[in-house]
Amino acid sequence: MMEQNDLQELRELVSFLKDNGIAEFDLHRGEQHVRIKFSQPAAPIAFDPAQFAHFAAAPHVAPAPVATAPLAAPAPTAPAAPAEVLHEVKSPIVGTFYESSAPGSAPFVKVGDTISVGQVVCIVEAMKLMNEIESDIAGEVVKILTENGKPVEYGQPLFAVRPR
Repeated sequence: MMEQNDLQELRELVSFLKDNGIAEFDLHRGEQHVRIKFSQPAAPIAFDPAQFAHFAAAPHVAPAPVATAPLAAPAPTAPAAPAEVLHEVKSPIVGTFYESSAPGSAPFVKVGDTISVGQVVCIVEAMKLMNEIESDIAGEVVKILTENGKPVEYGQPLFAVRPR
């Protein structure tokens, strides 16, 4: 069970992150890890890291369970068609996603393109190295799941592909 001090510090941390427009926050302390991610991205705001030094020095606080109100039952509708199963081409590394080999050049793939196994679909830059990411499946690109120039995580889906 969480102690009252830990809960109060967690509330203060969440409040601080919201007040400063921070959409995502990771805190590593020894073997413990806290990750807070708000569902609505906040506009980035410059802040002084010294302002949250208090939280970095505080003991680990596990996220508190969030109570949610039950949702009203949806109105009856016609049976839905089975959801289409799409394959996700995922990032094998942490880095920055680029849709083309150079600024201003055509993207490697666009929605609607047919791709083959081993075809380069994007670049993920990691530590100033440009890593070509190849498709692990043949099919049609249905959706690009990230934006050009945005950071990506290991295992993050980059493309949704309808297999052939």
